[in-house]
Amino acid sequence: MNQFTQDTIVALATPNGTGAIGVIRLSGPDALTIANSVFKGKDLTKQASHTLHFGTIVDNGLVLDEVLMSLFIAPRSYTRENVVEISCHGSNYIIQSIIKLLIKQGARSAKPGEFTLRAFLNGQFDLSQAEAVADLIASDSKASQQVALQQLRGGYSTELQSLREQLVHFASMIELELDFSEEDVEFANRAQLKQLIHDLTRIIGKLIQSFELGNAVKQGINTVIAGRPNAGKSTLLNALLNEDRAIVSHIAGTTRDTIEETLNINGINFRLIDTAGIREATDAIEQIGVQKTMEKISQSALLLYVFDVEDLTPAELQQDLASLYKSGLPAIAVANKIDASQPELDTYQLALPEGTTLAAISAKEKLHIDELKQLIYNTTIQGKLNGNETLVTNIRHLEALQKTEQALIKTLQGIDMQVTSDFLAMDIKQALHYLGEITGAVTTDDLLDNIFSKFCIGK
Repeated sequence: MNQFTQDTIVALATPNGTGAIGVIRLSGPDALTIANSVFKGKDLTKQASHTLHFGTIVDNGLVLDEVLMSLFIAPRSYTRENVVEISCHGSNYIIQSIIKLLIKQGARSAKPGEFTLRAFLNGQFDLSQAEAVADLIASDSKASQQVALQQLRGGYSTELQSLREQLVHFASMIELELDFSEEDVEFANRAQLKQLIHDLTRIIGKLIQSFELGNAVKQGINTVIAGRPNAGKSTLLNALLNEDRAIVSHIAGTTRDTIEETLNINGINFRLIDTAGIREATDAIEQIGVQKTMEKISQSALLLYVFDVEDLTPAELQQDLASLYKSGLPAIAVANKIDASQPELDTYQLALPEGTTLAAISAKEKLHIDELKQLIYNTTIQGKLNGNETLVTNIRHLEALQKTEQALIKTLQGIDMQVTSDFLAMDIKQALHYLGEITGAVTTDDLLDNIFSKFCIGK
């Protein structure tokens, strides 16, 4: 057993507050003994793993509750320790009374993430998989749930681990060369080492590139709704959400601050940001609103530029979009109020810059809103997410991968320059260090504290 897991911890595993049931989790070497000491029913210490037992929790002869005891005997449990989960009634008084009783019997309160930390320390999974547990709990869309689940099941850490082991082999061969430095021999085939490093950099480069999409899936895709005053931005926001979220008025400059809401399209969360109309501000407050609009556009992953087809010419549309242009930012020009006129959409299409798509709608009458939603999805996600690819969603992993890539490039340069084995060994060790940080092969107490302190108490 790991030296950090000698005691037995306890915590509520379900959310705080009154509910039908509450689940209290015990983990540690004395979990069965402590649970058995307060349980009136079967002798839990003589029961098989993965069994349920009905009985009562008793404190000095006083029955606190009728409960179900779930037994998971080491190593067949989440933490690979003895685990007991007590399902009791969801009264906060009952829950706290049982936890206090278990602490009196020898358990201690768990710290945030301590159950998952024990699972990691006991070899249940690596560090990247442990972090995926937190992502899975926090997932609020189908896509973020699928990405977290894929990482929990191994994700890219399995592939990286295999390549890391090969790199370790070459590092050991180069270290062996140092022992025979006076005899000028090579145990590590430089051509094979170069090929391995090329394979690693290719995989790592692909993972680094996946972060932009992975982070968007995890956090939601920032989508700014911009345009001139009275173009129908707030009406469009309401139509997309199918609710009256933003104030709609014919008075120009009604929206002076940003309004943010979440829209789920095909399992992906889009963070819709309704902004102040872009025009020459008439007062200081409106000027601040326009400045915020420009800031939000610079931070967005998709721009919906809404314009009134009755009020804006193709030349003016072209001028507006040119002033908002951001390299690489996909944009959809939304021609609004088509119910009130029959615009020549082809002329507007010709006015669009490269990378911008035209959509014609009536936000007020909710015409073609579903088509616009699909276009929003297609513009940002279509073809990029098929459910099988590996995505990096964690900034810590991204930084470690970038540092690994730099160390591997330096190693390749050293091979080409025919540097001595000792310098080559240093570069390989650096790459191995950063790779190890991802999976937890290389850890520090500060790193673990930082990661697991963000978990909820009962996980």
